[in-house]
Amino acid sequence: MKQWIAGLMLSGFLACALAQAPAGEVVRIRGTVQSLEGNVLTVRTRAGDAARVRLADNAVVMGLAKASIADVTSGKFVGTTTIGERDGALIAHEIHIFPENMRGTGEGHRDWDLRPNSKMTNANVADIRSVGKDRVMSVTYKGGEKKVLIPDNAVVVAYEPADRSELKPGAPVFVNAQKGADGALAASRVNVGLRGQIPPM
Repeated sequence: MKQWIAGLMLSGFLACALAQAPAGEVVRIRGTVQSLEGNVLTVRTRAGDAARVRLADNAVVMGLAKASIADVTSGKFVGTTTIGERDGALIAHEIHIFPENMRGTGEGHRDWDLRPNSKMTNANVADIRSVGKDRVMSVTYKGGEKKVLIPDNAVVVAYEPADRSELKPGAPVFVNAQKGADGALAASRVNVGLRGQIPPM
């Protein structure tokens, strides 16, 4: 019963958030594909609601596949969601590795909405070293730098090319949508999990 009430509250919260987001604001959608009809992508969100997103004619579909910490090396451009800090370093919840042609995407450090106190940092890996059973990554971006502690349970994924055929019912997706003045959601890119990987962002 408590689970059902919590789900209902989450569902109501998301519906309210989608309705109240100012025009032009980014609305982050996490869930699974319900359908793709023409350019309209319907996503069943984690809260159980259906979000309809109009995709641009030239919308890019990027796949996210499982990777490992060994794939994170100096010079790579990565994004990392962190939650909290320890010993002056941000604690990584996930790391996603960008291909070279996506270098600079979303560069910087900002608040994120995955969980309370979460941050997103897209930056260049300056250095990565082992500290006990964890690794510490130093990243730099225009105007700043951060140290990120990577625990064993951090999820590591890598972007790879994909196409609309991957947007089939049940496929896990993450979408940064823009809310228009009429309340409609639109997007020029969809991130889709490949081979069972759920986008961790």
